[in-house]
Amino acid sequence: MLREIRPAIILVVALTIITGLIYPFAMTGIAGVIFPYRAQGSMLERDGKVVGSELIGQEFTSEKYFHGRPSATVAPDPADLTKTVPAPYNAANSGGSNLGPTNKALIERVQGDVDKLKQENPSVPVPIDLVTTSGGGLDPDISPAAALFQVPRVAKARNLPEDRVRQLVDEQIEGRTLGLLGEPRVNVLALNLALDRAAAH
Repeated sequence: MLREIRPAIILVVALTIITGLIYPFAMTGIAGVIFPYRAQGSMLERDGKVVGSELIGQEFTSEKYFHGRPSATVAPDPADLTKTVPAPYNAANSGGSNLGPTNKALIERVQGDVDKLKQENPSVPVPIDLVTTSGGGLDPDISPAAALFQVPRVAKARNLPEDRVRQLVDEQIEGRTLGLLGEPRVNVLALNLALDRAAAH
């Protein structure tokens, strides 16, 4: 019987070593050589210090900054571990809210966000990505329309000309990947870092 089982055991051990050790280390090494910035997490820096990754969104609440998409991620409630509390852009627990389009709580939350944003910029329709969460809750990008929608608020809070802030948004717009995939987008963290640099001059 051992004679029949031995090839299976050898195959399992060999495949474990190949796919569990050799392949991941080889791919990590190759990625580090070919794409060093991406392989290290696409970290963005300010004054030599890492302030975040361009791959994971951050919560910006100040009027002086552009805001990203709402995030539905949660974390354990420190007061009661059987419950959760909102924890925007929690990379340890990414996911959506799983609330359907007829859910009352979702409808009320979205309507409240729309009403608040209409007060901020009443002359422009509210872009959908400013009131809806992404599937993973970590989306670092917004549409160019969502960024341009926020220009009047940011310009006013920073005492900058709207044209200058709009120019910063235009400079940060990324096109479709390979000209085909996805939609044009603006990385919120990169835009806010560019905004800080512009305001410092």
